[in-house]
Amino acid sequence: MLDIPALRAALLAWYDVQARDLAWRTGPAAGKAGQRSDPYRVWLSEVMLQQTTVPHATPYFLSFTRRWPTVSDLAAAEDGDLMAAWAGLGYYARARNLLACARAVAADHGGVFPDTEEALRALPGVGAYTAAAVAAIAFDRAANVVDGNVERVMARLFAVEEPVPDAKPELKRLAGELVTGAKGYGRPGDWAQALMDLGATVCRPKAPLCDRCPISAWCEGFKSGAPETYPRKTRKADRPRRFGVAYLLTRGDATALVRRPPKGLLGGMLGLPTSDWRAAPYTDEEAVAAAPAAGAWRDLGAVEHVFTHFSLTLRVFAAEGGGDFVWTPREGLSALPSVFLKAALATRRLL
Repeated sequence: MLDIPALRAALLAWYDVQARDLAWRTGPAAGKAGQRSDPYRVWLSEVMLQQTTVPHATPYFLSFTRRWPTVSDLAAAEDGDLMAAWAGLGYYARARNLLACARAVAADHGGVFPDTEEALRALPGVGAYTAAAVAAIAFDRAANVVDGNVERVMARLFAVEEPVPDAKPELKRLAGELVTGAKGYGRPGDWAQALMDLGATVCRPKAPLCDRCPISAWCEGFKSGAPETYPRKTRKADRPRRFGVAYLLTRGDATALVRRPPKGLLGGMLGLPTSDWRAAPYTDEEAVAAAPAAGAWRDLGAVEHVFTHFSLTLRVFAAEGGGDFVWTPREGLSALPSVFLKAALATRRLL
């Protein structure tokens, strides 16, 4: 039988010494003293960290909290300002949901985040994981917080043979067993963060540092001699490829941008005009025919970009011209989403 209190004590003792210093945390000493992290900062960081690394998200987090220090400040932000500040974090639907959630907290909750998972789940764009993370870290609720790091720890701790993603419900159930009664065990918020830190720094995807692991004595994966083979994985299907054309239409020092439709990929963002993205490459004739304005279009080559569900080959055509666009000086192009920034960088004179 797994000695859960002993395992928890070992991991929390490790966390007290080895906790990562993150911009949105109060730290384990504050947690033990009953001081909780600001729910706004926890929520903002968790949204930013979805599909994004800590080093990449941290400067965005610091910039956001300087510009919008409270959820009510964020709720009052202009849509375009927030989308521009988000540029480079990717998955732009998160930015739209971020603003919708902030406005709901400001309008319906007086600018104060609710303190239960159920109430947090009722906010726009807040899923099960984010609700659990905010409930645990900000409000010390005994919530089962399971991200990719925690899934990996559970797969190794219990030597789960079923491959992911099918194993995800079982991994969540196993993590929940370590949380059940956590109010009795104490420090549920620190427990959630300790598991995340263990997965991020010790129980790594490759070359886990088992000699530094505080819970290796209970780990079935470690006992197997091959912990790095967990979690088991099924072969990923090949990512489909799409093709399109981006258009660099310039007028002097300015470049033509368009506002993308509010819904869909990169929704609401400013970007270069493009053709449709399709399964077959564009010929030169098709590329010129799809251009947003008449001009002497010339081929600058192609750039590659990978989205979550497909890869994109984007040919870049350039011309001088005019028209009804959002004309942006070259220094403003650095705020473009990365796929369009790559295309803009196809010609040195634009940046």
